[in-house]
Amino acid sequence: MDQQLKEAIYRQATREPYAQTLKMELVKLEEGFSAVEMNYDPERMDNMFARAHGGAVFSLIDEAFETVCQTVGSVTVAMNVSVNYVSSPQPGARLRAEAREVSSTKRTATYDIRVCDQEGVLIAVCQALAYRTGKPLPFL
Repeated sequence: MDQQLKEAIYRQATREPYAQTLKMELVKLEEGFSAVEMNYDPERMDNMFARAHGGAVFSLIDEAFETVCQTVGSVTVAMNVSVNYVSSPQPGARLRAEAREVSSTKRTATYDIRVCDQEGVLIAVCQALAYRTGKPLPFL
């Protein structure tokens, strides 16, 4: 992946308001691969059963999906995201979502995304489908 593209994606990820709100951090980026981390904070991310809200875990998945998709250098958007929640993280856990491109065509790409805690415990698995618009990234 072009270094200018990589730096631009990192820069945009640090500026993104929603990612900042959940304190997500893009920690690794390569062509077809992205890793994003965040701390699970029960005070901000619990559901009514005092467990991790699925939306918090999904948000981490979506950030990894968003960043990996852009490594092709053009605007790429979600078409479908299917998540299976496997377990709930422990309070204070450091969660990491890793997104890997599985297959791609000129217009679509499929990704495998997994969320684990710092001990390697699987939290969620995801399959995602993206559409490549062919439009240049506006932040390059």
